[in-house]
Amino acid sequence: MKTGDNMLFDTHVHLNADQFQEDIEEVVVRAQKAGVTRMVVVGFDRLTIERAMDLIERYDGLYAAIGWHPVDAIDMRDADLAWIKELALHPKVVAIGETGLDYHWDKSPKDIQKDVFRRQIQLAKKVKLPIVIHNREATQDIVDILKEEGAEEVGGIMHCFSGSAETALECIKMNFYISLGGPVTFKNAKKPKEVAIAVPLDKLLIETDCPYLAPHPYRGKRNEPAYVKLVAEEIAVLKECSYEEVADATMKNAQTLFQID
Repeated sequence: MKTGDNMLFDTHVHLNADQFQEDIEEVVVRAQKAGVTRMVVVGFDRLTIERAMDLIERYDGLYAAIGWHPVDAIDMRDADLAWIKELALHPKVVAIGETGLDYHWDKSPKDIQKDVFRRQIQLAKKVKLPIVIHNREATQDIVDILKEEGAEEVGGIMHCFSGSAETALECIKMNFYISLGGPVTFKNAKKPKEVAIAVPLDKLLIETDCPYLAPHPYRGKRNEPAYVKLVAEEIAVLKECSYEEVADATMKNAQTLFQID
């Protein structure tokens, strides 16, 4: 597919979540009608990875990112990581993750989270795939670990970025793209709007993180890939450029990062 036809790439969806089990077909069709022709389904534990692998076999335009979520780091076994490494050879698996650190929930101790995060960065380098980063209240530790592990070798995505514009630019220097989702459309979301303005268009990606974080005017409802168009439209307003420019740039960026023709 050429860029230039204003198609959209939702770089982070959880179509493998329970919330979509009843109507996945309709959700995919609605996305396609909205111009969302490509999506990355993110698997972050045994069940969601299995479902992601099933979805990429069933639908054109769906790809997978597979990894282990930091909240569940305490549950990860060596066998899980070996399994992820094996699945990463699938031609439609395009990234490792989401992985990272989450200091909001206390299910997994910080030292275990850090170890599991480091091991997934090392795996990503072995299989030569970019990394999808989950960050909640752990920015400095994430930046430090990415630097220490040489993550810039493969780069990746700062998923649903909620940090400052300064941190975003620091992550870009480490070969990471900044991905914005529904919160950029929220009236009071100062930081994501500042990030949208500060980050060059060739380093931005868009996502829904559906079924979570639905953009305005669907805030509080189930999110779905079709709504990523609202994210692109808001970024265009903030950057004072056309919607077409945002659509084309974010599609091209995603294709480049994920090595999709």
